[in-house]
Amino acid sequence: MMTSDSQVRAIFDRIAPVYDQLNDWLSLGQHRVWKQMTLKWCEAKAGDVCLDLCCGSGDMALLLGRQVGASGRVYGVDFAPQLLAIAQERCDRQYPKPDICWVEADALNLPFTDNFFDAATMSYGLRNVMDIPGCLQELHRVLKPGASAAILDFHRPSQPYGRAFQQWYLDNIVVPVAQQLGLREEYAYIAPSLERFPNGLRQVTLARLAGFAIATHYPIASGMMGVLVVTKA
Repeated sequence: MMTSDSQVRAIFDRIAPVYDQLNDWLSLGQHRVWKQMTLKWCEAKAGDVCLDLCCGSGDMALLLGRQVGASGRVYGVDFAPQLLAIAQERCDRQYPKPDICWVEADALNLPFTDNFFDAATMSYGLRNVMDIPGCLQELHRVLKPGASAAILDFHRPSQPYGRAFQQWYLDNIVVPVAQQLGLREEYAYIAPSLERFPNGLRQVTLARLAGFAIATHYPIASGMMGVLVVTKA
C-alpha cells in the first residue's frame, strides 16, 4: 500500500528525537562522508543562496551554511515540524551561527520565486515524496540557470548479492535497533520505499523530463546509495 504524504510526515515527526543517532549507528558514520560528497557535487560557493530540500534535522543545511559563509544564505525546507525544531536548536548552538532560514513547506509546492537558488541539496528526501517527477520539476523551477543540485538517497543495488545483503541488513540490524527504541513500524517502511524508488538510470530520465540540461547518477556504497547530480540550462 502506498504511504500517504501525511503518514510520511507523521513518521518523521515520531523519529525526530533519535534521527541523528540512528543515522550514525545504522550507517557506521558513513552518512557523513556521503553528505560531504553531495555538498561537493552541488558546487555551492561562498556568497551563494542555497536550498537544502527535505532538510530533516539540518546536517546538510549546516554544511551548506559553512560552505557559503557569512555572505551567503541557506534555506532548510522540510514538512516535518519536529525535525525543523531540532534543526533550529542545532543551528543556534553553532558559532559563528550560519545564516539559515528554516521553512516548513511541501517539496511539491515551494514558497520561492523562479530562478531563486544558486545551488541545492536533498538528502534522503526524494524517495519519500509522493510525486518524484513533480518534485524534480519544482526543484528545476527554483534553481537559477546554470545552478546544480545534488540528491543523495538509498537505492536498491542492481546486483543480486548487493540486494540480498541490503535486505539482510534492514531485517536484522535496522529494524531490530529501531524496535528497541519503539520505532519498528517507522523504520520498517524503508524496504517498501526502496522497491518503489526509481533506479539511477530512471532518475536521470526523470530529471531530463523535468527540464534539467545535465543529469548524472553516481552509485556509491556498492549501489546501496546514490547521488543524482542535475544542472539547469
